[in-house]
Amino acid sequence: MELFESLIAKVKGTGKKIVFPEGNDERIVKAAVRLATDGIIEPIVLGKTAAIKQLAGVTQELPATLKVLDPATYPTAKFEEMVSAFVERRKGKNTAEQARKLLQDVNYFGTMLVYLGIADGLVSGAVHPTGDTVRPALQIIKTRPGVSRTSGAFIMTKGTERYLFADCAINIEPNAQELAEIAVSSAATARLFDIDPRVALLSFSTKGSAKAETVTKVAEATKIAHAAAPMEKIDGELQFDAAFVETVARKKAPDSEVAGHANVFVFPELQSGNIGYKIAQRFGGFEAIGPILQGLNKPISDLSRGAVEEDVYKVAIITALQATGA
Repeated sequence: MELFESLIAKVKGTGKKIVFPEGNDERIVKAAVRLATDGIIEPIVLGKTAAIKQLAGVTQELPATLKVLDPATYPTAKFEEMVSAFVERRKGKNTAEQARKLLQDVNYFGTMLVYLGIADGLVSGAVHPTGDTVRPALQIIKTRPGVSRTSGAFIMTKGTERYLFADCAINIEPNAQELAEIAVSSAATARLFDIDPRVALLSFSTKGSAKAETVTKVAEATKIAHAAAPMEKIDGELQFDAAFVETVARKKAPDSEVAGHANVFVFPELQSGNIGYKIAQRFGGFEAIGPILQGLNKPISDLSRGAVEEDVYKVAIITALQATGA
């Protein structure tokens, strides 16, 4: 079964509600209409009904399972409940007056819908930069226990091949603790996509073949990850060829249960992760789906501003899948 056929089968019928704050963007609106028409999720689009219908090219009614919410006309009593919940969540860092101003921002408003359980997840970023999507998520949704920072993973697919790369989107220079958290979170994300995770923490060294602070960081991260998740198959530090090619693994890391069989690749810092997934995408012909934000209490997804309608459609399905925990 193709990847998205299997994902749709998991999500369809669960009634997951995904909020799209950027109802002023044609790509967002058309993807939301498709998702509702196909019966996959129940989209909540922020904006004005007339403008959304125009962007969708709909002359009659929008699909019944697509809900339009206009923050400007949101009932006062419900908005004040949202303000109170925001102030409480921020634990004194924002006043009610500041909360009212922040909640005029569609990303803050949409994130509060997720926090309050009105929506199960959020997809944004087609118009807004990453910070505008991630900042409200970190302030309101926050990271899961045991996770200090969120991270961004990509599912890399070509034919029947399926891999996960992380972190390729968020953390510029993670320390050993953060790298270990990324490895454990990536294993959990991989399972959502029916990948039995074998996690390689990558380096330019394999098992001490080179000495450097960056190598020591990856080796230390591997130890921390083993302690945090002893049942997971995680190993490092491994060069990419040792992680991926069985004949190389037999020479460089013969005692590793991951080397030569890795399908989840954790990069030592953002620069190599971002370069790595784009090389696989452009040279290798892999489709890169993401970034998928990991480590949050509820799923928030950040689109690329260069995303097309199909990207929005697929990321929304992934977000709904994260919400099901399937």
